[in-house]
Amino acid sequence: QVQLVESGGGLVQPGGSLRLSCAASGRIFSIYAIEWYRQAPGQQRELVASLTGGRIFVADSVKGRFTISRDVAKNTGYLQMTSLKPEDTAVYYCNAEIRIDSIGSTWNGWGQGTQVTVSS
Repeated sequence: QVQLVESGGGLVQPGGSLRLSCAASGRIFSIYAIEWYRQAPGQQRELVASLTGGRIFVADSVKGRFTISRDVAKNTGYLQMTSLKPEDTAVYYCNAEIRIDSIGSTWNGWGQGTQVTVSS
């Protein structure tokens, strides 16, 4: 029904920037919520930022450096990452809750993940 495709990861030097995208396609009425998680090797997946309705959450570890946003017309969510640090290295995943019709039916799923490596 719905598919999430992530893009934008890569290798960047400390202090650099990347923008991750999470594009939804398929049966979409509206995107209700979008979340970005990350998982470093040997660590649990952690929530980095979320956008639910009009509410924004940003983890303390990335506050002031990462910004979450979405483009309603493109059904795409974004995570703008600046001042990247080596400890930001992880696989980043998006999760979205999508309304698939006008009566409130929803779909929840994950993107495939994208690797972000911060290294000199």
